[in-house]
Amino acid sequence: MSPFDRAIRTPDQRLRVFVSSTLRELAPERRAVRAAIEQLNLAPVMFELGARPHPPQDLYRAYLEQSDIFVGLYSASYGWVAPGDEVSGLEDEYRLAAHEMPKLVYVKEGVEREPRLQELLARIKVDGISYVYFTDADQLAELVRTDLATLLAERFARGANEVASRDGLDGTVELPAALTALIGRESEVELVVGLLADDAVRLVTITGPGGIGKSRLSIDAANRVRDSFPGGIAFVDLAPVTNPDRVPAAIADALGIRDIGDGTLDEKLRMALRDRRMLLLLDNVEQVVEAAPAIRSLLTDAPGLTVLATSRILLRLTGEHGVELGPLALPDPDPDHGVSVSRALSTSSVILFVDRVRAVKPDFELTDQNVEDVERICIALDGVPLALELAAARARVLTPAELLERLDHRLLVLGGGARDLPARQRSIRSTIEWSTQLLGAPARQLLARLGLFAGGFTLDAAEWIADGIPEANTLDSLSELVDGSLVRQQDRGDRAVFSLLAAVRQYALDELEHQPDAAQLRDRHAQYFVRLGEQVEFELEGATQLEWIGRLAEEGDNLRAAVRHLLDTGQWATAAHFAWTLYVYWWVDGHLGEVREWMQEVLDSGAELDDLTRATAMYFTRAIAFWQDPDEWLVPGLGESAELFRREGERSGEALALISLALALLGARQPDTPRADEALDTSLALFRDAGDTWGEAMALVTLGRVALLTRDVRAALARFDESLAVAKRQGDDLGEAIALHHRGWAEVLLGEFAIARDCFEQSLTLSARMRHDEGVAYGLEGLTAVEAGAGEVTRAGTLLGASSMLRERTGLYNAPSFSFHEQFVDDILAGPGAEAFESALARGRQLRVDDAVAFALQRDEVRAEASVT
Repeated sequence: MSPFDRAIRTPDQRLRVFVSSTLRELAPERRAVRAAIEQLNLAPVMFELGARPHPPQDLYRAYLEQSDIFVGLYSASYGWVAPGDEVSGLEDEYRLAAHEMPKLVYVKEGVEREPRLQELLARIKVDGISYVYFTDADQLAELVRTDLATLLAERFARGANEVASRDGLDGTVELPAALTALIGRESEVELVVGLLADDAVRLVTITGPGGIGKSRLSIDAANRVRDSFPGGIAFVDLAPVTNPDRVPAAIADALGIRDIGDGTLDEKLRMALRDRRMLLLLDNVEQVVEAAPAIRSLLTDAPGLTVLATSRILLRLTGEHGVELGPLALPDPDPDHGVSVSRALSTSSVILFVDRVRAVKPDFELTDQNVEDVERICIALDGVPLALELAAARARVLTPAELLERLDHRLLVLGGGARDLPARQRSIRSTIEWSTQLLGAPARQLLARLGLFAGGFTLDAAEWIADGIPEANTLDSLSELVDGSLVRQQDRGDRAVFSLLAAVRQYALDELEHQPDAAQLRDRHAQYFVRLGEQVEFELEGATQLEWIGRLAEEGDNLRAAVRHLLDTGQWATAAHFAWTLYVYWWVDGHLGEVREWMQEVLDSGAELDDLTRATAMYFTRAIAFWQDPDEWLVPGLGESAELFRREGERSGEALALISLALALLGARQPDTPRADEALDTSLALFRDAGDTWGEAMALVTLGRVALLTRDVRAALARFDESLAVAKRQGDDLGEAIALHHRGWAEVLLGEFAIARDCFEQSLTLSARMRHDEGVAYGLEGLTAVEAGAGEVTRAGTLLGASSMLRERTGLYNAPSFSFHEQFVDDILAGPGAEAFESALARGRQLRVDDAVAFALQRDEVRAEASVT
């Protein structure tokens, strides 16, 4: 240890960014980088000679130990080597930076570097760290700010993906990570940011052709205005949505609103957004622009909502502010003075092209010999960012001259694309077509098929859809597409996930339609997910439940596309079977209302349905609404479903239908408890006979509920204990959470509040880990009763406020609730603690879900301290 405290702290314990560079020659750049870091609310850690009364080497080593990110800036000088040292402080800082520390490296262009600095840069390259060139302090600041934002977004997404597919405030889908620097759009970004910061502006639409960079710019602008939207930012990718009527559902899904069939999505959206100051980013609106009236209704109903949309055309709504995005600035060769590297690098299209080339060929340099070819490439591609990226991807093996020759030839042959498209749209389609002509035949066929995937896809899915391509090696073809920037790859945990940009996917789908086996390939896409459902049906009931719910949430758009295809082609039996296999996922992730609509479509088809298909469709259209009009509609329907399952020998199906039938009988205007008991006893026997432990646990819980309704609390407790034991043996977190919640209420009714608290806390912990919003709300409400019973008025109010807000934000406010906290709350409201309770209720409504869970799980000593303060 050095004689001074190594625990060097930075303001507010923010993430620390260590900046390594020589001092004097890069002084302007260091100031610019410091400002960029601080704009992101990070803490710059910068060693300035004489800034501290400690030996310089000890000082920068201590700084490095306390830093989170390494930023290296290099120009011409290698730096001073102290007497007795072998390397300069500049190299020593790089060596000492921990291997796992993220490293961003920037190299100044157009300077003659000292030999030892060249050696250091070569070592950095060998270490697998790519670096970016910059020309001046302003450009460097923009690069650093964008790269840090991207790095932070990726780290955040990775951490969140370990527990859930949603990572935003209160379950909203957050902005995707930007994978590349935003170049040449400073004025447009500032314009959009300025509009979004104006409270009088409610709708901003960024327009332009495909591939022009609308999505990339919108993400950057949204990130810059985060502080203006305390209610959060939600990202809605509408590229997979082809029916305008589905837009409200896509928005609800992005907001974490659960469609469990207990009300319209319009009502739920209004409730979730009514008092929320938030930004909704709607990406790729052009194909569903007919949904504009629904977007207008949202803006009318939610005065705190602002919408940022990207579209090829305006939405034509009152109050809309359009920002048209054109191509990047093109070089203008000077015939009098010839070409110039420095002049070329002042043009955004050239800067972007060179930047993307260096992503695949880090040692690429713009020189007097190649600058004219690069300028001509940018002009030929009309400065369209995606076209430039696709061309740059080929620079790994082609020189600019070779690239230009092939590009000119192909664009001439293609004639600029379809004549009914706008000029810039023809340019991007032509460039995509040119890029595909450089692929092998198997890769071209694979690309057309990959367009079937709505959203991302895995290698396994790509291999499935590639079946039958002659001489195909899927991994090789996929690598070829990634190398050509036609497919993008991201890592999610231990899996690689691939995706296509909207413009490339549309091109792929157009190509697919020209193939004679297009219909069979659409079938094959759906079959992949049907097969997936069959594989994971029982995984969703056991120890891997949490993992698979997260994985399936990532596949949400593909699952919907598969169901839609099955319904559109009249494959009723397969659609019903698919819905049944993923029952637990639809339930936990809040999509049973959507499933009900699909199954109603099956029943309304007029087709002759087999017994199993009809039983399944009847179950899904009735069971999720057992509390609605049970006498005339639900009881007969659920009885028919159970009977049809019985005829087919489907014991688990019959047993599950009987559970819902029992609940409907109990909810009737004249409850039929004996018949409900009989149905549940039969259900339990069927589940046990089938060896279905998941269903057994559900039946036991329901039997316990019936016992509670008849005031036989001890019998109920015994049933809940049985259910809990079965769920634990199965490794079923959902079943365990449900059993614990019910057990908690039984203990409350017995006056055992300490035991009840433990049950509710365990249930809440499991539900939060699954991101099961309904279970979290139940847990908070159970603990509300415990705190109220213990006289903890403030804590009770805070927990109930958080639960109420969660139910409103996620669309669960109308769902039937197995919770008795109201009677405890009524006692508080009738007493002297009413005012304190109401104040705490308001504070609880401001809590994020994770913060509310943490508050609820505070132990006794923390609660005591909180009650004092």
